[in-house]
Amino acid sequence: MAIKSYKPTSPSRRQMTVTDYSVLSKVAPEKSLLEPLKKNSGRNSYGRITVRHRGGGNRRKYRVIDFKRDKEEMNATVQTLEYDPNRSAFIALVKYEDGEKRYIIAPNGLKVGDVVRAGADADIKPGNALKLIDIPVGTFIHAIELYPGKGAQLVRSAGNMAQLMGKEGGYALIRLPSGEMRKVPVNCKASIGQVSNIDHENVNYGKAGRKRHMGWRPTVRGSVMNPCDHPHGGGEGKSPVGRPGPVTPWGKPALGYKTRKSHNKTDKYIVKRRNGK
Repeated sequence: MAIKSYKPTSPSRRQMTVTDYSVLSKVAPEKSLLEPLKKNSGRNSYGRITVRHRGGGNRRKYRVIDFKRDKEEMNATVQTLEYDPNRSAFIALVKYEDGEKRYIIAPNGLKVGDVVRAGADADIKPGNALKLIDIPVGTFIHAIELYPGKGAQLVRSAGNMAQLMGKEGGYALIRLPSGEMRKVPVNCKASIGQVSNIDHENVNYGKAGRKRHMGWRPTVRGSVMNPCDHPHGGGEGKSPVGRPGPVTPWGKPALGYKTRKSHNKTDKYIVKRRNGK
């Protein structure tokens, strides 16, 4: 996947880059796999803002993705490779031998016309889904389940991949993209290969308007506010935080403050944390 730039016809165009979508199929999405997507602008069921800096943005519809890959022992042919506004990875529309169509996360290297399969008899090639017990050690995988049959929860964003490091005692040891080593039951499913759209992280948005199109509103630094608006505010000229560490507008620690429970019941599955401890 390549990055596309433009002639500098304006100051923002000079810096702006976009993903080259020429490899995608220029077709409309499958209507039977579309669902309406309501905007909440960061508000909860009480109407209170719980996630700041959200609102606006282009209208979009949700593409129903098959994260379970539970249609086994049946070949599916890739019909199209498509852009999905709800995720960084590309998606692939596959058609099974019985005529059913589903969307899956497209792995890197998948092309229109390729055949994918799920089940213990599937080959170890990009796009196929198998249980971890059937995947050789050392294989790069994505779209990993945490609980058998629940559907993929780990390693789904663009360019990511995990590695199967070993299998022992009913669990598979997986190295995640963050560097964390984690145990996952061997009867959980995973897909082979690396997630598509590898260059997603290298895209330069170039201007604020592109983020507004995505539904992100402006973020104002606390240090430029008044003391009544933010703990970082006030002072003559540029002032430091004035505290042992940065905090949120409500005085809670921010930027590096650990929010995970100290005695989380899933700690026993984490062999090595991403910070190396």
